[in-house]
Amino acid sequence: MARNPVPVAIAYDFDGTLAPGNMQEHVFLPKLGLDARAFWARANALAEEQQGDPILTYMHRMLVEAAAHDIPMRREDWAAHGAGITLFPGVETWFDRIGAAGAARGLAVEHYVISSGLRELIEGTSIRGHFRAVFASGFLYNASGAAIAPAIAVNYTTKTQYLFRINKDALDLADNTAVNAYRPPESRRVPFANIIFVGDGDTDIPCFRMVKEQGGHSIAVHPDGDATRAARTRRLIAEGRVHCAVPADYRAGAELERRVLAILDLLAAREAVTASMPETQA
Repeated sequence: MARNPVPVAIAYDFDGTLAPGNMQEHVFLPKLGLDARAFWARANALAEEQQGDPILTYMHRMLVEAAAHDIPMRREDWAAHGAGITLFPGVETWFDRIGAAGAARGLAVEHYVISSGLRELIEGTSIRGHFRAVFASGFLYNASGAAIAPAIAVNYTTKTQYLFRINKDALDLADNTAVNAYRPPESRRVPFANIIFVGDGDTDIPCFRMVKEQGGHSIAVHPDGDATRAARTRRLIAEGRVHCAVPADYRAGAELERRVLAILDLLAAREAVTASMPETQA
């Protein structure tokens, strides 16, 4: 009897992982004529002064600056900015390739984003349709459809919540009952052993550690040719936080693809062994 494909989740950070730098610096800040360093300095200074969350203060600064420059901030305006985000090499074709590779191994590969960036900008990117869910910071909107305040902030510690949402298939952010409800590990839709997390640095450390310690696979990426960032990601290996650190090159045949395909081979082999065991032993 044919078995259903086994769900496998790959969760990605966005900034520095799928796209270079911070997403706000691709279109939004240049359109307003704002210097990126000055923008982040003001946002971080506000967080320090008010003892607030830097994610909330950068979102607040975006709304303040947009209003000061008379730039509309409706959902479609954010999406237009997101459409201008540049992605790392190979990202555009990555999801179809990895999905096909998974299917050939009897695996159903799903893709997710867990990011401190803005879901509104991600919605405008060419790759949005490949994600089963996007967990990212986002705004509240008034009756006219304009962003008026932060609605959700995803920071480096709250990112781990979304791994449990993937694990338990509790994707509705307004429903906290499902994500907090007890479910035995064997009844969860995507076991942690079948989760791969791809990130780029310190803000991803809680996710790196959780996935790795729960039997999944953590991969750190860095811009190809950036020796400083490469050294930082290699440090994560030495600290036991990730399994490997590779360039953020998503093209066919690159090291990142080879690593992920090896993980899919491992998961497929593990499933084949389990399937061949008598029911009383499995």
